[in-house]
Amino acid sequence: MTTLNEQWEERLAALWAELDMLDAQTFIARIDAMAAELPSNAAIGLFERGGARDSCGFTELAIPLYKAALENGLTGLRRRRANIQMASSIRYLGNPQTAVDILTAEMQVGSDELDGAVHGFLALALADLGREREALAISLTALAAYLPRYNRSLARYAQSLVEKAIDG
Repeated sequence: MTTLNEQWEERLAALWAELDMLDAQTFIARIDAMAAELPSNAAIGLFERGGARDSCGFTELAIPLYKAALENGLTGLRRRRANIQMASSIRYLGNPQTAVDILTAEMQVGSDELDGAVHGFLALALADLGREREALAISLTALAAYLPRYNRSLARYAQSLVEKAIDG
């Protein structure tokens, strides 16, 4: 038997699948309507509202919603996604150091299928700060995890880039 939460998540997934077929205002309104089915301070609803705005080009409106979702106890993969998306948005709006701080902290939380996203957006923020060698090292280390061969070698070479940057 499907629970109400499962039905809501299925409807949400179906709506996200329509993102490219809807104009921004319609998509945001539909996400907001779904979020309104939850308590007003529900972390999931706040996160989804932020994601809708971010995906539709209203980045500056997404950040406060991500923050509110995190402050209201967002958990699991959505918590990690909120940090990734918020850091990306903050970087895009011109504050790469704050993005580095958020994503560096996120790397300490644990490992899951979003590790590559954390590393990728961290590399972008580091590059914005002029720390290209470190950004490249993080990117190559992330890539190494997906290689069927040479992964240990690539990871070692990536680490040597960071060491040379520190020594240089």
